[in-house]
Amino acid sequence: MGGTFDPPHVGHLLAASDAQEALGLDQVVWVPAARQPLKVAGHAATAADRLAMVRLVTADDPRFSVDSIEIDRAGLSFTVETLEAYARSSPGDELYLLLGTDVVKTFGRWRAPRRIAELARLAILHRTSNEGAVEKAEVLGAIRAVTGDDVPAPLVLDTRRVDVSSTEIRERARAGRSLHGFVPDTVARYIGEHALYR
Repeated sequence: MGGTFDPPHVGHLLAASDAQEALGLDQVVWVPAARQPLKVAGHAATAADRLAMVRLVTADDPRFSVDSIEIDRAGLSFTVETLEAYARSSPGDELYLLLGTDVVKTFGRWRAPRRIAELARLAILHRTSNEGAVEKAEVLGAIRAVTGDDVPAPLVLDTRRVDVSSTEIRERARAGRSLHGFVPDTVARYIGEHALYR
């Protein structure tokens, strides 16, 4: 599960937990990006701070681990490079790439999207709504249009709807408002102690 995690929040935790249970995954590996190519504005917190917060948010759950591969590699973070590294280091592992529906619109602009779908089974985390069946068909169609039909079809997993975003959390921190309930207390403390997003 890759992402900016600027900061990681309870929505990330619940999505990762839902995916782990639905797919029966041995481990969900959180991979903070060094710099995402499609986020031209950059990140509000440093890579080191984002990595530290991801470690805090996952620390108490043995189903989760953190890999700093993209931060260690530095430069722009390309998912295909990370998946190729995993395929080389653990050739017997079955890989899944957890994606939010928000990235479906930009997936065609990622580096080597078809190769990504060859290296890992795409698992789209779909927030349930009243239009669920229609939305799922649209998500599948959008991904298949990019990857083609001769790679494994993406899975669309229902996940709970949690209306919290990293943007909102950064704005709350900037305004000096409480982050309780938005992020684990360990992350809220880290944000306060390091004066992030101020």
